[in-house]
Amino acid sequence: MLQPKKTKYRKLFKPRSLPGPAKKGTKVSFGEFGLIASESGHVSSRQIEAARRAIVHHIKRGGRVWIRIFPAMPITKKPPETRMGGGKGDVDHWVAVVRLGEVMFEMGGVEESIAKEALRLAAMKLAVKSSFITKYN
Repeated sequence: MLQPKKTKYRKLFKPRSLPGPAKKGTKVSFGEFGLIASESGHVSSRQIEAARRAIVHHIKRGGRVWIRIFPAMPITKKPPETRMGGGKGDVDHWVAVVRLGEVMFEMGGVEESIAKEALRLAAMKLAVKSSFITKYN
């Protein structure tokens, strides 16, 4: 699973809603095909890894895959049946903050039909709605 090697603070404040579309990372830069977010939300490191494995499995070691999002926000959770108080819970998992219009995955070196199917399989693993785009679209 992806997570930062080192952070300035162990725990962050509770995440707020994500206003507006993404300003950066909205175009396919490295590959020829991409998976772009159709809504804002959080994608966990487990979901990113599951999507990556789905893509790699479908393209059968052909082509190249780029992951454009990174889970840098810690989400904390208190143990079940714990009384109120006692401070903030321990870090449970890490999430990537994804905004509307942000490219999450990119692919290159494969045919469009294979890329489309691989990214469709990856989109099913993610918590945000997404769509397929090409570099020259």
